Amino acid sequence: MSIPEDDLLCPVCCDIFRDPVLLSCSHSFCRGCIRRYWDTAGSRECPVCRKKASKCNPPSNLALRNLCEAVQEVKRLSVAPEEDVLKCSLHGERFKLFCLVDKQPICVVCQSSKTHKNHDFLPIEEAAQDCKDVLSSTHKNLQDKLNKLKIIQHTSKDMLKHIKSQALETGRMIKVQFEQLHQVLHKEESHRLAALKAEEEEKMGALRDKIVDVSAEMLSLRENISVLEEIKGDDMELLQNFKAIEKRYHGGELDVENMSGALIDVSKHLNNLKYRSWEKMHNHFEYTPVTLDPNTAHPCLILSEDLTSLHYSSQPHFCPDNPERFHVSAEVVGMSALGSGSHRWVVETGSNQDWLLGVTSATASRSTEVSARPENGFWTLCFRDGEFRAMTSPPTALTLTKAPRQVRVQLDYDRGTLCFYDSADDLLIYTFTHTFTDMLLPYFYTQCKQPLRILPENVFVTMLRE
Repeated sequence: MSIPEDDLLCPVCCDIFRDPVLLSCSHSFCRGCIRRYWDTAGSRECPVCRKKASKCNPPSNLALRNLCEAVQEVKRLSVAPEEDVLKCSLHGERFKLFCLVDKQPICVVCQSSKTHKNHDFLPIEEAAQDCKDVLSSTHKNLQDKLNKLKIIQHTSKDMLKHIKSQALETGRMIKVQFEQLHQVLHKEESHRLAALKAEEEEKMGALRDKIVDVSAEMLSLRENISVLEEIKGDDMELLQNFKAIEKRYHGGELDVENMSGALIDVSKHLNNLKYRSWEKMHNHFEYTPVTLDPNTAHPCLILSEDLTSLHYSSQPHFCPDNPERFHVSAEVVGMSALGSGSHRWVVETGSNQDWLLGVTSATASRSTEVSARPENGFWTLCFRDGEFRAMTSPPTALTLTKAPRQVRVQLDYDRGTLCFYDSADDLLIYTFTHTFTDMLLPYFYTQCKQPLRILPENVFVTMLRE
């Protein structure tokens, strides 16, 4: 009676059994296959029925081994005459060994030759199994790489969509902010043109009044001249009326020659026009020393359009899984790295009851859960459950007379100090001392719906004169 070859195949390697063993559940496997499977799984269970094996070294299935060896021998005898490819081309002998140095099958004559002197060998069957193991490992590595590439491909497609969305939204915000600039410029332009028009009307009105006065005076003078010419012809009439004539024609004179300041003061309108317009413009806009980086924000954080405030949302929004982003908790950093020198910013905490503020190393982990402490590259002040703590190792509890609604963060990188102040009272809360070596980033965390807001700073313009 012939047995189907499928019944002689190991369920793990799908090849004819080699040194088969019998488990307590009656399933058989190659001894090498079941050992590798148990090493990988970490437990002794049957790969077919999952039943736990009773022995760590199961007994050989002698009947099955003999049957498999007989089938293998029959196959070898039946195909041997046709498989000249399995013979050594130099010596005509069958390949029975595998050279581990040259990575090729050889015959027993090749083993004794100078070509393979001092080389290590394995029987063909063992070498084939080892090669299968290597290929299996290679297959797994390639499959892992393929899976990673699939993830990268999926992430890249998400990034393409997000980049398009970012470009549209950023373009909209650029237009909005430039429209605000345009409005201020248009307003300033209208104001200055109105001032010019007002001066024009004032100067022209004054000149028109002067022209009217001059015209009336000219008419009066012509009449007087005509009368005087008539009187001059009659001496008696001249003498009788001389006193009245002298009194009439020697009265106050109109100042018709004083034309100073009649023209428009052009220099007043054009003097440093661009600078004075810019000087007025900057009073209409705010400067914040720290701007949040949306590419680092956790999906549960909502940032304002001007990137100066943040709050927590229990409904995460879509964003790509880029390496810069915080993936574990609701964190975000500022866009500008801080190095040598002094840096400061004020954060309005308001009624937010769950926050951390401070700085973090630019190289600190963002993909795993770590405590915001110095050993992990974080120097922070924490407010949670109504208590203030400096996040040292272990955290330092702080006693404050009142909760600050504005916290000033002040970093002196070169001196190695990071100070936190109650900005309203200029009261020092805590100081970290550390020798900084990495570039730092402003750090923010909150799990509260009330916002944290970075406050704008006053800007002063100083003219340097040499």
